[in-house]
Amino acid sequence: MFVRDYMTKDPLSISPKTTYPDAIRLMREHKIRRLPVVKKGKLIGVVVEKDLLSNQPSPATTLSIHEMYSLLENLKVKQMMSSPVFTATVNCPMEAAAGIMIKNKIGCLPVMDGNDLVGIITETDIFKAFVSVLGGYAEGIRLTVDLPDEVGKLAEVAKLIAEANGNILAVTTTNINHDENSEVTIKETGADAEALKKLLDEADISVVDLRTNVDYSPKKFGK
Repeated sequence: MFVRDYMTKDPLSISPKTTYPDAIRLMREHKIRRLPVVKKGKLIGVVVEKDLLSNQPSPATTLSIHEMYSLLENLKVKQMMSSPVFTATVNCPMEAAAGIMIKNKIGCLPVMDGNDLVGIITETDIFKAFVSVLGGYAEGIRLTVDLPDEVGKLAEVAKLIAEANGNILAVTTTNINHDENSEVTIKETGADAEALKKLLDEADISVVDLRTNVDYSPKKFGK
């Protein structure tokens, strides 16, 4: 997976002279929270919705409504944008882009092809990629097994899934307990759950979780 596969292509951008009200309006109209800032065709920064909102006058201010509107209308994006800005390339692996965001505590990366702005990738795009890697909401079994770090163990599980008439859609692995074993999560389609569980038990494979439905309905709390 590469950034080019998940980025928003040809993102809406603004100039450093764009006013505060215009930037907010564009974000609301297009339902976005970030705007690359471009000057003479070159990327020079990024403005984020939370940065714009943090520049609003406090409710406790002594300014009049007229004075507040006048102040906001005269604010320019160049006064609030982040610059310089971290970027990614179209061929950047998704995990590398996610790592840059985590390390630098940022929510997006403009995507560059040479010196040209060609896209933008956000944490929402990272979430979409994560769901895709795990098999998304495709019908089938979601299986998690605890496997020792030995050659051939994963192949053994794959063979058992095939014997149960299953077709593997996605595989992920993680060492969450920091021991010699890894938890491997497999999303497959076509297998019979009971038949697969029996095969795994007979092969002495440690099953952490096996379920046929991962489509959760979130509970809501509060008013």
